[in-house]
Amino acid sequence: MAETVLVVDDEEGIVEFLEMSLQREKYTVVKAGNGRDAIASVRSGPVDLVLLDVGLPDIDGFEVCRRIREFSELPIIMVTARGDDEDKIRGLGLGSDDYVVKPFNPKELIARVRRMLERTRKVREAGSSATVSFRDIAIDMARRRALVAGEVAMLTPKEYDLLLFLVRHPNRLFTRQELLDEVWGSGAYDIRSVDVHVRYLREKLGEKRSRYIQTIWGKGYKLSETLSR
Repeated sequence: MAETVLVVDDEEGIVEFLEMSLQREKYTVVKAGNGRDAIASVRSGPVDLVLLDVGLPDIDGFEVCRRIREFSELPIIMVTARGDDEDKIRGLGLGSDDYVVKPFNPKELIARVRRMLERTRKVREAGSSATVSFRDIAIDMARRRALVAGEVAMLTPKEYDLLLFLVRHPNRLFTRQELLDEVWGSGAYDIRSVDVHVRYLREKLGEKRSRYIQTIWGKGYKLSETLSR
């Protein structure tokens, strides 16, 4: 069954171009020209991934992303002309999985869609009742949730993926590029995405447990048994 991509943009030319490119790759395409229709489309489903513009005529893409994250973990790629670092950080912090700046290379964008859907599919197929843990952090893989000292941590899908990867590989140093390759998938992702997600993940783990994730300056990150100071 073909996977479904929701294209959210109020520029007809861009929508038509993306629709043609995605259909060429055998994806089913649904469209929304504003934020409210986008949220309704995700609720009614089925949608497997969202390509989301920020500059929409009613509510902006940041708010759309935030509202979708209240009830869904499906992948979201923001596609927007707003390329400032603060906008990227805001989008990632609200739960988008990737941030692509217009004008974009269509082949690169389709490659990102393909990789993200492949990774989502593999995670879903590998789902089990198994739980992996590190100290007082437990990852319930079947429900895709993290428990910190018995309490559910409200993580975005990418924060969950990052924490799961680190919990599976404790006490091992990973460079930012290695984390991009393993968690995001190989491709032209912004390496700063790693720093942003680590920052938000630390905040959600709390002051004490945030120190489990150690920064090794000039090298990368690791989940350590020894608390950093």
